[in-house]
Amino acid sequence: MNQSPMSAPVESASDPPSPFHLSIVIPVYNEEARIRECLDRVVDWISRRDDRIEVIVVDDGSSDTTLAIARKIATMHPTITVISERHLGKANAVLTGLAAARGTYAGFCDVDLATPLSTWDRCEDALNNGAEVAIASREGVGAIRVGEPWYRHAMGRAFNGLIRMLLLPGIHDTQCGFKFFTREALVTILPRCQLYRAATVVQRPRVTAFDVELLYIARRQRLEIDVIPITWTYGEHTKVNPLTDTLQNLRDVLEVRWNGWRGRYD
Repeated sequence: MNQSPMSAPVESASDPPSPFHLSIVIPVYNEEARIRECLDRVVDWISRRDDRIEVIVVDDGSSDTTLAIARKIATMHPTITVISERHLGKANAVLTGLAAARGTYAGFCDVDLATPLSTWDRCEDALNNGAEVAIASREGVGAIRVGEPWYRHAMGRAFNGLIRMLLLPGIHDTQCGFKFFTREALVTILPRCQLYRAATVVQRPRVTAFDVELLYIARRQRLEIDVIPITWTYGEHTKVNPLTDTLQNLRDVLEVRWNGWRGRYD
């Protein structure tokens, strides 16, 4: 199944009630070594809950057996849907999944589950109490980072300092891969996304600052963002390239700033 994140718009608030309480999007690329463990943990977590939850695995053009494994697991668990995309990068995978989501709430998490799934309960509380966006944060009072190399932390803090200065003052961690939205928030945010509206095929993992654009649009549209401090565990198999991805993220941030000045998010 292939679909552009912009060609499959999220339902509007006036559409019939969602069949799911929550949609969880999991973007994957060449994750044959851990996709099974991830989905087993997610299915186990769902089995202990009363609310209806769908899982949308978006394969970003994997060249290994990730897609086959995910599809096999999905045949055993109807709550899992698998979408196959060309290798357009994580941003396209996440946006495609969010556009396909049917939950009253929807968001995404990383395949390594570095942020505990139990964080959703605190996100849900925030969304039920007036927030329209709830994001996990590895910074702030109560946040704990486990196993992260010092240089990665230093690079992240420098990058976030730039984001706070140019785009999102007060938000100290925009890149944690655990963000959830009300349906109304997605209806507002997704059609306004600019960065990867016309994504092209890439030859390597593409880690970008699409999260920054989502949050910037939310704030530009005066949506309330609640920040949830978490205990986060560093993943040993990260696909982040400290040099090339930092440069790509910097370009993304500057483009969001330029788009903001030009009123493209209004």
